[in-house]
Amino acid sequence: MGILLNSYKVQSQEKLYPNEFPLEDVTLLDELFKDARDLNIEVLLKYDIDRFLAPYRKEAGLKPKANPYPNWEGLDGHVGGHYLSAMAINYAATADKDCKERMDYMIVEIKACQEANAINNKEWGVGYAGGFPNSNSLWSAFKRGDFSVYNSSWAPFYNLHKMYAGLRDAWLYGDSEEAKTLFLKFCDWGIDISSGLTDEQMETMLHMEHGGMPEVFADAYQITGDEKYLIAAKRYAHKAFLEPLSEGIDILDNTHANTQIPKFVGFERIAELSNDDKYHRAGGFFWETVTNNRSLAFGGNSRKEHFPSKAASIDYINEDDGPESCNSYNMLKLTEDLFRGQPDAKYADYYERTLYNHILSTQHPEHGGYVYFTSARPRHYRVYSAPNEAMWCCVGTGMENHGKYNQFIYTHAKNSLYLNLFIASELNWKEKGIKLKQETNFPEEGQTKLIITEGKSNFNLLVRYPNWVKDGALKILVNGEHFNHTNKPSSYISVDRTWEKGDEVQIILPMHNTIEQVPNVPQYIAFLHGPILLGAETGVEDLKGIIADDSRFGQYPGGQRLPLNEAPILVEDDLLNIADKLEPIKDKPLHFKLNVDMENHIENHLKPFYKIHDSRYMMYWLSLTKSGYQSYTDSLGTLEKQKLELEKRTVDFVGTGEQQPESDHYMKHFKSTTGNSQDDFWRAAGDGGYFSYLMSTQNATNLELMVRYWAFYWGTKKFDIFIDDEKLVSVDTSNHSNISQFIETSYKIPEYMVKGKEKVRVRFQAQPNASTSEVYNIRLIKTAN
Repeated sequence: MGILLNSYKVQSQEKLYPNEFPLEDVTLLDELFKDARDLNIEVLLKYDIDRFLAPYRKEAGLKPKANPYPNWEGLDGHVGGHYLSAMAINYAATADKDCKERMDYMIVEIKACQEANAINNKEWGVGYAGGFPNSNSLWSAFKRGDFSVYNSSWAPFYNLHKMYAGLRDAWLYGDSEEAKTLFLKFCDWGIDISSGLTDEQMETMLHMEHGGMPEVFADAYQITGDEKYLIAAKRYAHKAFLEPLSEGIDILDNTHANTQIPKFVGFERIAELSNDDKYHRAGGFFWETVTNNRSLAFGGNSRKEHFPSKAASIDYINEDDGPESCNSYNMLKLTEDLFRGQPDAKYADYYERTLYNHILSTQHPEHGGYVYFTSARPRHYRVYSAPNEAMWCCVGTGMENHGKYNQFIYTHAKNSLYLNLFIASELNWKEKGIKLKQETNFPEEGQTKLIITEGKSNFNLLVRYPNWVKDGALKILVNGEHFNHTNKPSSYISVDRTWEKGDEVQIILPMHNTIEQVPNVPQYIAFLHGPILLGAETGVEDLKGIIADDSRFGQYPGGQRLPLNEAPILVEDDLLNIADKLEPIKDKPLHFKLNVDMENHIENHLKPFYKIHDSRYMMYWLSLTKSGYQSYTDSLGTLEKQKLELEKRTVDFVGTGEQQPESDHYMKHFKSTTGNSQDDFWRAAGDGGYFSYLMSTQNATNLELMVRYWAFYWGTKKFDIFIDDEKLVSVDTSNHSNISQFIETSYKIPEYMVKGKEKVRVRFQAQPNASTSEVYNIRLIKTAN
């Protein structure tokens, strides 16, 4: 690459986030986090930068220097921005010269692209630094208010936001003034490209995923003080979510989770810089409802990338694709922003839990691959990326996650030092002339020690009293003397004194075992020791695709789902105290045996979830009392009885999507597709297309048509069902529940439609510009008496 290293002092995130210490002023000593970070840098340096940059050069009219990575189709360039952020972050954290060299090289290349866009795309491209496919057609039309190309593309502003953030981070963490200049020019482009749009058009445009666009404009405002950027930040704020959540109204059911989270990061940044309380109320309420009502025990949220409704929370157990890593990446950003405005211990409690149990666990400890979905389904597994292969969104955020482990250990405000995380580290608080060292083996032991290693200064040490330590159990000793306090869990204990070299603060943090339930599904529980989620390995059978290729859907596990009814079931009458049945395993910290009666027994050796890799696992356990277990087995018998009764009522049956049943029923179709999902076959039709079957009535007239659908769907389905050529019903799934389970819907057939007919043709007809639901099977059944 041939870029000479500039010799300048690294400054860091304090320029935008004044309560945070520069990454270079906090040194990781902890092997757990330091090893993860160092492995991540090793993996990052295996990537070819010119391949990341190829989409940017192509769209600017410059010849690419290498073939681009096979990004997700339509998202070329998005990972390049994440990679630039990762280089800047890791350079700041470690002073790694290779990271610095790569960061500088990318800035030079992006500058060349930005300059070429000003010449080659002068009508719309002045300041443009994007690599989005077909940029010329997209942005030239967009600037005129024509959204036709925009609406048929996959998340253009989401894509661009990654390079916005990359350039900002190259200045913020890497101290590149050139990156700041490029960033602000790109922000000016973002203002100009939307300048002709009405407020209504902006709101329409923002219905598509757009990443953290409000955040970057707020950052530009803080950098420059120029009011135009704050105006832009508010203009790019999606009012459809800002307004209701600022009033405490939760409209998140069935919305795409990581589309929403970055919006609220932006809202909170706007609030921080403008003191606009509406934006703060929205950010705060969003955080509360996501962390309290929509998150699992390891801190992650969403299934199938969406926030489930209360009724659909069982999807966390049923589905493979559990919480997405990107969501936690962005939730931690929002948490830091909220904490800066109001340093409440609840934010640090959440941050700690998510950092250990989700973020740390999403990196493979040997090959360094990143995880997209962390399944909570009993006995399922996770898939990892490989360098130069998969280019998922969670590869991009994964590149950044493991360089920021030292970012939130300590924060400061005025004369106070906050101890937020118990991670072995050293802090150089230059402003105070103080150096301190944190010695701990946490979480393998429930204590930590702070030692002042250099300097003398008066300041207020604020020690977090975690929510996982019992009331009255946290002890503090200052130079061996007990420090009295009356604090409660989830608070900060103030130790205000003049500190000098040699002072020691010992903090005793007794850890105990607890359980947490799946939100709205109390019969499924997880075990935690302190903030650490405990899981159990359950086998290595059929781990298909565990290291993903670069296919479009490689992030999904290809191995079979193991039946839920064959998973372990805990049978215990005293469920409230079931955590007390965890017995520590000698000489193995954080390892436990569960002394509980178990159906479908496995070797119940529990250990930290972040240590489980390359295996199927249990995170949540079905837990029932003895009478509840009897009811459970009785319900299985009831389901079997219902199945047999349905078979008796069935007059004719078609397994849609299956060759022989469809052939046997003389299928006709147009614009129709088929596939396999949920271990079953389906058929659908789109845009005026149809599929139909000739079905036997057995001369019965008291008939219903029963259709099996999968209740979770992408987009609205609108279609009609015909018996012969007469419409039976029009179906619109706009108000369906979006719960991941099969539903059988029955439609009563009027007697005149079947009277005197031995066979009828049942047709599913998609409406124009719409599609049918995926139909998994259909039955003609006799109406129950």
